[in-house]
Amino acid sequence: MLIDNELLHRYGAQTITVNSLEIIFSEGEKPKFYYQIKVGRIKLSHYDENGRELIQSVLSKGQSVCELMLFIEQNYPVNAEAISYCEVIKIPKENFFNMLNDNLLLSLDINKFLSERLYQKFLMMQNNLSLQPEVRLAGMMKYLKSYSNFQDQYSFEISLTRKQLASLTGLRIETVIRTIKKMEKENTLRLENGKIFF
Repeated sequence: MLIDNELLHRYGAQTITVNSLEIIFSEGEKPKFYYQIKVGRIKLSHYDENGRELIQSVLSKGQSVCELMLFIEQNYPVNAEAISYCEVIKIPKENFFNMLNDNLLLSLDINKFLSERLYQKFLMMQNNLSLQPEVRLAGMMKYLKSYSNFQDQYSFEISLTRKQLASLTGLRIETVIRTIKKMEKENTLRLENGKIFF
């Protein structure tokens, strides 16, 4: 959901810089701000009882970060960590709601966006239940691509490591590597210098 930067700043937003590996918010914290990525990438993750990191999502330029948490009285269920240098627009929750109250069309756009994101999450969860690794990986790649403007075949670069793909899909790294090679042979994706295009 890309909200116009100028509009956000008119309602008291500020742009902050976040370095790679810096935490923006932690699991268990109370949501107090709307965050929108201007530059960089942020991962949402949590750790299971064995200390293994489970990545929920990787967000990039133009995407908002856990905005749905502003609409309910619950703490964050994930950590938000920069995985590159980031510039993030940050606006206090109260100002965010004042902006929505003053801009009905924006409020409707956000409702539509949240509905689309929830729909894509349902599809991704269904794919992750599959026993076939290629179904899981293709489902994840479709989910990531759905937030981009690149819809042609091989037009979207999957800017995640094999390890991150494994964490997102619940697969072993070796399985991800082997399956990606198989998907390339089946023309599901294209590899260029180790980069995945879907």
